[in-house]
Amino acid sequence: MRCVVLAESLQRKLSFVSHGTSSKNQLPILSHVLLETTENQIRLRTTDLELGIETVIDAQVEETGAITVLLKPFLELVNSLRQEKVTLFLEGSSLHIVSSKLQATLPVSQANEFPLLFEEKGEEVFSMNGGEFKKRFGRVVFATSSETTRPALSGVFIKGIDNKMILVATDGYRLSLDAIEKESISSHSPLIIPAKLIREAFFFKEEGDIALFLLFQKKQIIFTQGNDVIVGRQIEAEFPNYERILPSDLTTKILLDREELQRAVKTSDIFAREAANVIVFSVQKDKILVSAKKSSIGENTVEVEAQVKGEENEIAFNAKYLLEFLGNFIEEQVSFEMSGPLNPAIFSSPQTPSFIHLIMPIRTEE
Repeated sequence: MRCVVLAESLQRKLSFVSHGTSSKNQLPILSHVLLETTENQIRLRTTDLELGIETVIDAQVEETGAITVLLKPFLELVNSLRQEKVTLFLEGSSLHIVSSKLQATLPVSQANEFPLLFEEKGEEVFSMNGGEFKKRFGRVVFATSSETTRPALSGVFIKGIDNKMILVATDGYRLSLDAIEKESISSHSPLIIPAKLIREAFFFKEEGDIALFLLFQKKQIIFTQGNDVIVGRQIEAEFPNYERILPSDLTTKILLDREELQRAVKTSDIFAREAANVIVFSVQKDKILVSAKKSSIGENTVEVEAQVKGEENEIAFNAKYLLEFLGNFIEEQVSFEMSGPLNPAIFSSPQTPSFIHLIMPIRTEE
């Protein structure tokens, strides 16, 4: 194996595939990256057996071949290079890395020891522009659970219905739902995609389409964009009946400026951090009061102008959920609907009627 490649390309692509390795894995080969040269490219591949990543780099290939090398020292070494050409070649049992100022070697292992990521892509579930993918999945995936006790909640549920693709994520305390106009979606939906897999796909470019494939027999999910591939497994669990918890009898509707509301919540969070993260929304005639208090450090109230329809009301939320929602919501205005202090509230936007975010309230002593 011998090739010449731009250091900048190697740095960027190695950084991308590095997300597929894990230092906790007990199999030494899984700390490696596979390097395989073809006619005019280098193929890079990593996996921790749950997540796999593959990509290619254009290169001047003088001799084809395949080896694996420990990813961490290889990446650190490549990142130390200037933006210049670097030569990689195999000699004996070592990979040689040579540039104008550097000569280094790293031990290698046989490529046939490295796991195969996938045999075929399977059936295409959907294809979507990269920018649209990040926007739509970005505003639901944050609501997934990081706990492992309920696997279904650690992924995004997708299904096709009435020429729409429904995306749902929940951790049991909040829920995000979006509906995307799609003429067709795989007959194998519904399915649950791991949140980790979706977040890795956010590293794809905004230009160009991202496609999702499902290899049904092996339950493999494969994201692709050009020559970049991310592989994982679908979550085999029953997703909760989310439609049952969506409220329909909302009695108060409030329209607010998102940035103003976000500033008010951030200010109140200074006090809420010491008070079980509780923030109170008090809905009045033409405003809401956002407040938090802790007897040992003080209290605050921030007034936010609002257009209010319906009865005055009061409700308490976990500040963390409010901040994460507002941080992932990019519209100028946010609509907030509720029907009492103990019922779930709905957040949405007049500009994006397909999207809603539900947050369960906190019961307060007062």
